[in-house]
Amino acid sequence: MSFHSMWAELLPVGRSSASGGYRRYAWTGADTDCRAWFREQAEARGLTYETDRNGNQWAWLGDPAAGNAVVTGSHLDSVPDGGAFDGPLGVVSAFAALDELRGRGARLTRPLGIVNFGDEEGARFGLACVGSRLTAGALTVEQAHRLTDGDGITLPQAMEAAGHDPGTIGPDPERLARIGAFVELHVEQGRALDLSGDRIGIASAIWPHGRWRFDFRGEANHAGTTRLADRRDPMLSYAETVLAARREAELAGAVATFGKIAVEPNGVNAIPSLVRGWLDSRAADQESLDAVVGGVEKAAREYAAAHGADLDVVRESFTPVVEFDHALRDELARILGGDTETDLKVPVLGTGAGHDAGILSGRVPTAMLFVRNPTGVSHSPAEYAAEDDCVAGVSALADVLEGLART
Repeated sequence: MSFHSMWAELLPVGRSSASGGYRRYAWTGADTDCRAWFREQAEARGLTYETDRNGNQWAWLGDPAAGNAVVTGSHLDSVPDGGAFDGPLGVVSAFAALDELRGRGARLTRPLGIVNFGDEEGARFGLACVGSRLTAGALTVEQAHRLTDGDGITLPQAMEAAGHDPGTIGPDPERLARIGAFVELHVEQGRALDLSGDRIGIASAIWPHGRWRFDFRGEANHAGTTRLADRRDPMLSYAETVLAARREAELAGAVATFGKIAVEPNGVNAIPSLVRGWLDSRAADQESLDAVVGGVEKAAREYAAAHGADLDVVRESFTPVVEFDHALRDELARILGGDTETDLKVPVLGTGAGHDAGILSGRVPTAMLFVRNPTGVSHSPAEYAAEDDCVAGVSALADVLEGLART
């Protein structure tokens, strides 16, 4: 099956007719459909299919128990009303690259694996890369059991409802020991390749990043009868903090975003008693990130005090800077036709987005390929990559897999 036909088949799954974006949340019906698609692709190619203890899906060419396998893939879930490419491009390209290798008659001496990591985006339970974190031991069983969605459903309950036994979740060192190299292809979430005129890029590092929850607590009261001077309105503190985040990010050359908010009692004619906002911040280095988050929290506490509100700040997740394996990165550059020191034909660039490859990097050698995104838009229905660039990405991935799996 060609890249085009696979892409067309997957495209409607989990797509909202209202927004045009995707709502492929972990362990929901749309996610189940995506997982069924993955299994069908594996079985249609005669690959060995398996679901691991954490619900991640694997398809194998060759015996994975032989070890030193070359693995590629990404994820199929989405952010709320996300784009078509973030995640699925890497999975579809993996199957298409395997097809290309078979068409070439490539002879591989190492096992080749394709993976779909579960719940990478964290849209349902609020924590990104759950599947890969559990596998790598970066998320404990106890922490996983405490994850809940907006309806109070726990991760184990959601997994069980979708037909997966939650009693098996936990670190999977035996599986990781099989992997000699992991290469994730992903649409670029920015415009660096578009600006440089390149179709394909190689990742150097993932910026340090995290999520912080800001709870502003005030006093609920009637919106029409309470004098402005008598109010303890936490929405004012929150609004000023959003502006402070923008200022701090600009000063540090970083990014900071308040993109999610919960309000209680959430009435049009009621002053809120609680405004809960989530800050996502990322920077090129730890010092800059600390400066941004520290500056935002300092400003938030000043605003809360000025408006008679209380403030709690909780760090919900954090990932330090991830430097991808230099030897593997340089090998990708060599395979794709450039000398890493004198004639690099494939640009190397950093990214502010987190990925499963970043989670695995502490346990196995990992690398990433990026496909050009002409608009730079991601996590939006407007996310886009040209068909020719996607096909170029498939060919580049096939070259990399062949180069690695023959050695």
